[in-house]
Amino acid sequence: MADIHRLPAIQLRAALHSGELSAREVTAHFLARIEETNPRLGAFITVTGPRAMAEAAAADALFARHRPNQQLPPLHGMPVAFKDLTDVAGVVTTHGSAALDRRPAPADGALAAVLRGAGAISLGKTQVPEFGLTAYSENRIAPPSRNPHALSRSSGGSSGGSAAAVAAGLVPFAPGTDGGGSIRIPAAACGLLGLKPGRGVVPAGESNGDPAGLVVAGPLARSAADAALLLDALAPNGLGAPDSGMYLDAVSRTPAALRIGVSMDSPWAGIFPFTPDREALDALDAGIRLLTGAGHDVVEAGIRYDNRYPDAFTTAWTAGVGSARIAPHREALLTPLTRTFRRRAQQRSAAKLNECLAFLRQFERDTLAQYSAWDVVLTPALAQTPRPVGWFTGSGHGDGRWPASEWAGDADGDYRRQCQFAPWSSMVNVCGLPAISIPVHWTGGSPGTGLPMGIQLIGRPGSEALLLQVAAQIGF
Repeated sequence: MADIHRLPAIQLRAALHSGELSAREVTAHFLARIEETNPRLGAFITVTGPRAMAEAAAADALFARHRPNQQLPPLHGMPVAFKDLTDVAGVVTTHGSAALDRRPAPADGALAAVLRGAGAISLGKTQVPEFGLTAYSENRIAPPSRNPHALSRSSGGSSGGSAAAVAAGLVPFAPGTDGGGSIRIPAAACGLLGLKPGRGVVPAGESNGDPAGLVVAGPLARSAADAALLLDALAPNGLGAPDSGMYLDAVSRTPAALRIGVSMDSPWAGIFPFTPDREALDALDAGIRLLTGAGHDVVEAGIRYDNRYPDAFTTAWTAGVGSARIAPHREALLTPLTRTFRRRAQQRSAAKLNECLAFLRQFERDTLAQYSAWDVVLTPALAQTPRPVGWFTGSGHGDGRWPASEWAGDADGDYRRQCQFAPWSSMVNVCGLPAISIPVHWTGGSPGTGLPMGIQLIGRPGSEALLLQVAAQIGF
């Protein structure tokens, strides 16, 4: 089957479960895709081909032993990839940093363990920004992750390598992690559906150095059904899913008519004023048309955000990098942004961090109270089209050269550009809410032409299944 990579994940899963395809066939096909495509795409930092083929052989042996009345693991033989912040036993976790020693992880992290337990096969580790801090996936250890729809553009971050891999057909779907937009930003940039579950729904995530509880794992996929299949494995208890407790079952049901509030308000607008690109507004208009056509009541929503938010979020978001174990003589290997925010985090008192965390808890309560006027809040996914590679840092990536000729030292300018690029994402993490990015618009006028642009739907606590239903209802 020459087009295995074109199969939706749910169809690929069915072919593996029926025996129409073997795990070795599927794994070899995707590894060949990676070998052909990754040199120009930069989606993978590490490819673990021999390990993957050994795992595929074990999966085929399990299939040969199983009886018709026995269930196979839910993701039996399904290829995945983990962003290089996630530990996979025996594989180096680089965290995207040249300042760390390269030592294989002694054991699977929680995210890898839960998917391995579900039968998935890891093909390798994908490109990330240093310590997952940025909305682009560029670092000093490997070529930047590029957008499959335009190689001069970024795939976003911090799950940018995983998003590029899914969009280019190097894996059928992939888990990402999201602490400030890191699933939804690259999903929007690469034309994928990206779901950030609510806090506590998925028991696996990169939570070290996350005092505000911002980070959660979730699926990057090409459809709502594929995302639901992966979410069922990530959240095996089916938390939040109605009735059956299975997200994949829920996706096929039509949601009731919803009251959806449309907002362009952002907690970053006061400190980093921005003007959305025409393409972002076109995507929002497309989303409104699709949602209205599906029978939902879409109304304008005015939301007020406390202007103390940017400082408090930045303090919480960068706290972990201040405590990272980095030898003093290797600090010069950090990128300018990481080095700057690490220094500031180390100079900040514990009292200041606690003050910011207390503020964010109050911000969560205030924002949830405002959002409660609507079933779902709708925003653009991004304020700008996918940015050129090297645009945030002022480096020389965009012309195809790597390593970059230089990394500009303007960390604050870099951070400002990121916040203006994705001004509607981080407050969702602070509030612990589920949110989904849906690719409703293409700048060339039709799917697959030009650059993708998306919308974001923010749901109430426990509404992951509802968000997937809405995405499926409007054609994704």
